[in-house]
Amino acid sequence: MEIKTKDVLKRIGDLEREIEYIKRDLMHLVEKPKQKPSLFGSARGGDITDEMIEEAKKNLFGEELEDV
Repeated sequence: MEIKTKDVLKRIGDLEREIEYIKRDLMHLVEKPKQKPSLFGSARGGDITDEMIEEAKKNLFGEELEDV
């Protein structure tokens, strides 16, 4: 049985195409989140007060930024 270069190249092309189809199918299988995560409950207490904002500014920027 003689293998011809033309036949081998055709088979390689077919395999490349099949691999691309499999890659595409795998990318579409990745589940996307159905809803965005909730930030409810991430801040302590029910309401955010001015004191909480000032404390966060101090923690973030330090004491030297008084006019922020």
